[in-house]
Amino acid sequence: MQFDSLDDIRKFCRDLPDGDARAADAAARRQEVLTKPPGSLGRLEELAIWLARWQARELPKLDHVTIAVFAGNHGVAARGVSAYPQAVTEQMVANFTSGGAAINQIAGLAGADLRVVPIELERPTRDFTIAPAMDVDEFLAAIDIGYRTVPPDCDLLAVGEMGIANTTAAAMLCSALIDGGAARWAGRGTGVDDEGLARKRAAIEAALGFHRAILGDPLAVAAALGGRELAAIAGATLAARANRIPVLLDGFVATAAVVPLTRLNAAVLDHCRAGHVSAEQAHRALLSELALDPLLDLNMRLGEASGAGVAILLLRAALACHGGMATFTEAGISGAEK
Repeated sequence: MQFDSLDDIRKFCRDLPDGDARAADAAARRQEVLTKPPGSLGRLEELAIWLARWQARELPKLDHVTIAVFAGNHGVAARGVSAYPQAVTEQMVANFTSGGAAINQIAGLAGADLRVVPIELERPTRDFTIAPAMDVDEFLAAIDIGYRTVPPDCDLLAVGEMGIANTTAAAMLCSALIDGGAARWAGRGTGVDDEGLARKRAAIEAALGFHRAILGDPLAVAAALGGRELAAIAGATLAARANRIPVLLDGFVATAAVVPLTRLNAAVLDHCRAGHVSAEQAHRALLSELALDPLLDLNMRLGEASGAGVAILLLRAALACHGGMATFTEAGISGAEK
């Protein structure tokens, strides 16, 4: 599928593919007859049923898992909103490629195919305090890159990002589309000091004023106030929905990237789970706004899909129990009396 216009995205989000209720019901019935008290595996049971719904099979599998990490650069970095120079984005992409980053280790342990996708790092988005970060064509191109990154036959997708100043872009999207403004959504990101945090919040407030005319249009906001890697995450999430692939979202930036889609249709994230809640101050509030209950709370704030990658291991545990446990009948154990 290709989105040639913002209206194409709007149309897709109005009529979303749904999961398989029969597969989910079959998985739920299986959970009731496994050798355990009903509900005793807690969220592991819910996760197995969720995977069954989106994979359309009673016994889901994780044979082909993809982690997609998108990288982009941001013109607003010139406002001094990050503790690191913009060159770090490209340097970290090189680290991913050589296998030296945290996500490389986590992907290997989780049995996942890691796809690192840098998007025009040599051409940062424009500074959104004085101009649109991207025009519509640039935004659609980034959406398309994300969409095409997702293998249509993968069993699970985890999405993450890398990009100096992208917590500013993420806070920008939240400030534009959810109540609270910069004071609620802008945190310390890479570790800026008080002066850096003040610059970050000032940039967001300036951009809200400059772009006030478009704030009622979620996709126009995503283009003018977001970033290429955020748009690619949105595109990958749409590709997963089109192919009924379950998704693990990473931290604050990856979650903020899909906020514009939720303003078109709240059900757009039914195939998604939050891999974790990060230490970035606004992430917990954002997950609450989106009714996403994080799988893990490990005080992580690295990005690069690291939290979502660790959550893959949790899903593997859920499916090991769901598919590997004996039923009461198979084990010759008396079940609960009705």
